Amino acid sequence: MPEDKPDTPQIDAEPLPPFEKQKQDPPGLESEMRPRPRYRAERYKPAGKLEGKVALITGGDSGIGRAVALLYAREGADVAIGYLPYEQPDAEETRREIEAVGRRCLLLPGDLQDEEVCRETVHRTARELGGLNILVSNAAA
Repeated sequence: MPEDKPDTPQIDAEPLPPFEKQKQDPPGLESEMRPRPRYRAERYKPAGKLEGKVALITGGDSGIGRAVALLYAREGADVAIGYLPYEQPDAEETRREIEAVGRRCLLLPGDLQDEEVCRETVHRTARELGGLNILVSNAAA
């Protein structure tokens, strides 16, 4: 598979079909997808736009949520991610990526259909990361 390198035109860096057939029961795990989704946005140049901010991203363990969580961290935010307990392997990978860019990452497993889980998710984010500036409601049903 081609690699995303700054000197390669982006269209030439994208993976090409045919892709292996696969099936997962929802919610599924990104870590089991082939090819692996590319979320690092290596061509993106951060500018410190979120320095000192705290973001809570529901569904932040994978997919669009993971990409947003990592980009927010690269922009300077500490990030809390909410996700279903089943998705722990994906959440751990996301945390490693966020910590690798020097930001803190709080993992908050739980089912956001439960009002108390929602309340505790917000409270833990504010308490453990020192506030809450940004909420990205990205969890899927």
